[in-house]
Amino acid sequence: MAAELTIQQVAQETGLSVHTLRYYERCGLIAAVERATNGHRRYSVADIRWIEFLTRLRLTGMPIRQMQQYAMLVRQYPETAYDERRQLLEAHRQTVLEQIQQLQENLVAIDWKIQHYSELEAKVQTYGTVKS
Repeated sequence: MAAELTIQQVAQETGLSVHTLRYYERCGLIAAVERATNGHRRYSVADIRWIEFLTRLRLTGMPIRQMQQYAMLVRQYPETAYDERRQLLEAHRQTVLEQIQQLQENLVAIDWKIQHYSELEAKVQTYGTVKS
């Protein structure tokens, strides 16, 4: 990866749109990005890593406001506020674990229904028409 990337390159690298990257900067999720002499954004490797972590938080359902709070703690208190950051991430982790549990329960129900239809199909092949 190049030392400095354009916004288009970062969009391609992260899977986020240019619009989303600009929005993340406007709403304070991404610190002001360095600019080239022509005024175009130039993202560093550290910027990319930060964006990738934000993407993980978002994909796991963290609300933008919580992401903003986390970003503010990181930016305003880079050498402190570890406790607040950890607590915020622990709370989100618990939410993610609860979502995983719910997904697993839903998957069990789906698997049961698949098995049920497989059994019905087997009966139809063996005996002809079967009522469900």
